[in-house]
Amino acid sequence: MDAEQVPIEAPSDREDHLKRDRAVRNFVTAEDVARLAGVSRSAVSRTFTPGASVSADVRHRVQEAAKTLGYRVNRLARSLISDQSNLVGVVGANLSLPFMARQLDELSRALLRRGMQCLLLNAAEAEQGITPLIELILEFRVRAIVVMSGSPPSSIIDECVANGVRVILVNRQADDTEADTIVSDDLGGARIAAERLLRAGCRRIGVVGSGARTPTQIRRRVAFTDCIEEAGIKPAVWALNETTYETGMEAAKGLLASHDLDGVFCVTDLLALGFLDGARGMGRRIREDLSVIGFDDIPQSAWAPYRLTTVRQSMSDLTGSVLAAIEREMHGKGTALVHEILPVELVERATVRFNT
Repeated sequence: MDAEQVPIEAPSDREDHLKRDRAVRNFVTAEDVARLAGVSRSAVSRTFTPGASVSADVRHRVQEAAKTLGYRVNRLARSLISDQSNLVGVVGANLSLPFMARQLDELSRALLRRGMQCLLLNAAEAEQGITPLIELILEFRVRAIVVMSGSPPSSIIDECVANGVRVILVNRQADDTEADTIVSDDLGGARIAAERLLRAGCRRIGVVGSGARTPTQIRRRVAFTDCIEEAGIKPAVWALNETTYETGMEAAKGLLASHDLDGVFCVTDLLALGFLDGARGMGRRIREDLSVIGFDDIPQSAWAPYRLTTVRQSMSDLTGSVLAAIEREMHGKGTALVHEILPVELVERATVRFNT
């Protein structure tokens, strides 16, 4: 008898037993496949393990039995047994915002292309911070954790490292921790926006943020303000409410009613789009009377009604850097931390007047 085969029942008896078992269980198991194929449980495991040794005859029988029963490999169970996982935990909030939605879309698709899966936890209602979410993710034996929102304390990062889990912070920074940090050059991008408005001849300048006070928004607003003040100009500042299109409209109404602005930098494109519509509603001519620059280059920025001039952070570069950090740990290339600042560029469209 082939070592991979086991004593088996008649086909009709096997099918009857399987029907009785399936009546009380939802998922087809490897034992079900082994029984129908007439092989050992280990032969089923080897059939679905890349590179494992199994005879052509047994492989064919196992695959046919799996197809008949609708069997799928329980990869979560495998990861618990081997302490190896292709799950990548992703923590994020405000996932409906265009930039966050696009970032999650590209990252999750890129993970799937590399044989990894995304375990998403929405931090929108994490009132006590994201530590409980990261603790939950660790229970799934994830390979790495990508943090797109919030800043985990050093203690939870240390716990992740102790469990062999790499923590990657995207567009946020944490000093004196064992986390990788991958950020776009917010400081450089804000200075690019400031210099472009100054070159356009703008001298009555405002900067629009929200009340969210995220690290990204703060970096952009402060860097822009510093650059404008270096030119001897005190910018008008708006930083209220949530980061929404509606907040951008409110900012336009509030700032333009009290300041005769000729140039505005919005720290996100979503705010900029609302600001553009609010300004037009007040009779301002975009480019001729008022120049506006955003940041992010979300898809809506290129829409015909807006054609927003903005600072682009490359989504492909951001996703590629995150994947490289994950795979560095997976392939055993050492534990050296990644601290990467990704370049940005100005995308000229139709909301800033030509240089004077």
